[in-house]
Amino acid sequence: MSVISKAKKVTTRTFFRKKRKGEKLAVLTAYDYYTARILEQSGVDSLLVGDSLNMVLYGHKSTLSAELDKMLFHTKAVADGSERALVIADMPFLSYQSSIETAIINAGRFLKEAGAEAVKLEGGLEIVPTVKRLIEVGIPVMGHIGLTPQAIHRFGGARVQGREEAHKNYYIDSAQALDEAGCFSCVLELMTTPLAEKISKNVKMATIGIGAGKECDGQVLVINDIIGLYTEFKPRFVRRYADVAGIIEKAAGQFVEDVRRGDYPTEEESFPE
Repeated sequence: MSVISKAKKVTTRTFFRKKRKGEKLAVLTAYDYYTARILEQSGVDSLLVGDSLNMVLYGHKSTLSAELDKMLFHTKAVADGSERALVIADMPFLSYQSSIETAIINAGRFLKEAGAEAVKLEGGLEIVPTVKRLIEVGIPVMGHIGLTPQAIHRFGGARVQGREEAHKNYYIDSAQALDEAGCFSCVLELMTTPLAEKISKNVKMATIGIGAGKECDGQVLVINDIIGLYTEFKPRFVRRYADVAGIIEKAAGQFVEDVRRGDYPTEEESFPE
């Protein structure tokens, strides 16, 4: 057993503790059992089962058509593969916006059926009553403000947030309200660095940036992006640490060549009578 696997279980309290101590939090997305197991060994603090899977696994153009059952299915796979990291599930579009009652039922399924330990909701001031009620019934919540992909059509595309004064005030007020409602953390996406820094310094919850600069309390990226498995586009804030797509293509090409030349399988790879 590795040193990492013996490490103490990460909980929502860990997020608060690390923020107080000035220790950065590292979060990555995961969508399946074996990736979760591998990422556990990396020392990552949390695994986010993001609705980004709708794009990076299923090839859709946005997160909007991610179904609740699909998210539950992938969350259970990740939870089964994780022992130490905090597993957070994205609540998909229209699974929590229609009513607080619907949000409680659907969020509860992520904890009860899929094994998640927290859920993530997109939105600011407008979803605070829902967030507060979820927390009251025992469901930990991660917020998400800035660019919210489920509202991509309202934004008119992936645009950096926080450059206009009215928007700055909205995000500051939203972060404060989510903090007071009891969120343990909040994603700040595609936001100007000064605004993300101001928010981070004025809330108790841990801020997790994605395209929001280095002053956040932690960072999150999509695993398929950082390993070069999703190559349709590369946002400015993504750092590629590997070229897995290239590795797969090379391996598959070598297999095809070996088969066509009759070099595979060999006698050692076959079974005698």
